Amino acid sequence: MTTIAVVTAGLSRPSSTRLLADKLAAATRSVLPDVRIEVIELRDLAVDVTKNMLTGFPSPALRTAIDTVTSADGLIAVTPVFTASYSGLFKSFFDVLDQKALDGKPVLIGATGGTERHSLVLDFALRPLFAYLRAEPVATAVYAASSDWASPGDLDTRASRAGREFAARLSSEVPAAAPAGGFVPFEQLLRAGE
Repeated sequence: MTTIAVVTAGLSRPSSTRLLADKLAAATRSVLPDVRIEVIELRDLAVDVTKNMLTGFPSPALRTAIDTVTSADGLIAVTPVFTASYSGLFKSFFDVLDQKALDGKPVLIGATGGTERHSLVLDFALRPLFAYLRAEPVATAVYAASSDWASPGDLDTRASRAGREFAARLSSEVPAAAPAGGFVPFEQLLRAGE
């Protein structure tokens, strides 16, 4: 069974960040109904993440979260936007992972914020973070401003598209990565679309 780890860094309960994470997970599940989803609320691990940053030793709860993320087939990662970037808690969690833990892992990224002005966080903060970790974010990322929740039609459309792309990557309908040299034979691309 395909397993997806969902990491959400919302600070309140309920949080729009968790709502977006759930929406992205549901969109993926609508395409891959047999997927197992494991949610990690970083809010509950904030003290453990900080202690690990200071000591280098994870608590049992943090170790479980790290193992969940590293053993999952794919990752959905959603953060609130603070000061035009991802939250410190979100970044700290990914800082405690082994640098190679996400190599080649498909990732669906999302973010939430008060206004549409912060939507570029997806391309200017989250994509570089996951590129550094050698993960493979899908093409469509989803940003949800406060106004998106009032009439979520467009948000649902974006989440659905992102979920389909992520599900395709998880079900190996898309080549995971180019071979050495970056060249993917045309025949391989055609077979991937069958």
